[in-house]
Amino acid sequence: MDIKPQYRIALVYLIVGFLWVFFSDRVVEQMFDSKEALTSAQNVKGWLFICVTTVLLCWLVRQALRAVEKKHRQLVRSYDETIRGWVCVMDIRHQETRDHTLRVTRMMLEFSQCYGITDTRQLKFIERGATLHDIGKIGISDSILTKPGSLTDEEMEQIRQHPVIAAELMNKVSFLKPCMDIPLYHHEHWDGSGYPEGLKGEDIPVVARLFSIVDVWDALSHNRVYKEAWSEAQVLEYLEEQAGKQFDPDMVQVFLENYRGIRQRARVGEPLDR
Repeated sequence: MDIKPQYRIALVYLIVGFLWVFFSDRVVEQMFDSKEALTSAQNVKGWLFICVTTVLLCWLVRQALRAVEKKHRQLVRSYDETIRGWVCVMDIRHQETRDHTLRVTRMMLEFSQCYGITDTRQLKFIERGATLHDIGKIGISDSILTKPGSLTDEEMEQIRQHPVIAAELMNKVSFLKPCMDIPLYHHEHWDGSGYPEGLKGEDIPVVARLFSIVDVWDALSHNRVYKEAWSEAQVLEYLEEQAGKQFDPDMVQVFLENYRGIRQRARVGEPLDR
């Protein structure tokens, strides 16, 4: 039977305490005859008991914490496997989505660190948010997502719902709530012309502002059903032109200044393991 850590620690402490009292009293009684010597020995025995049990309890608590940490890591891995499973659903529908998702996730992690975000926990939220940035497209018709020509106003309105759909999906999973800024707000524009809420300037979450640059960079740099890839020079020129319009101008500057290094470090290779 699996005993809970707190009960196991208490039980071990009880057994050790009982054995200590039972055997140490007999040892002291056999070794000392005088009342003064017995009193001194009992004092020493008491202090030794405190020291020994302190060390024992520290070890037991440490072991319990390690077990909890191990289970937590396993739980986190299961969470990330769930995310990858969601992305696989999109992969089945659109092959280009997989490559796009992996590229922008890696680019976003490197760009975020260049911008000064180094907290491991926050980077994990960013990784998950970037991976799931297009998860809302599950709710959009293939006839719209793969349409080679221009979209009608009605079709564009449907496309603009995918961040909202993403938020609705992620809001039902508690561990994904801290990762929601990118999927929900990465189509907002610095000048307020974006969607779904028309946020402007610094009202747009920082990670969403960062990711919007990476997302557009990748979309323009690679072939899509509705367009051919732009040259690298054209893409970078476009990003610079859109500073202060579509993008946060300070973030564009950081991206352009560190572009070569970001792209070099973000090359697709081994699996993400942050």
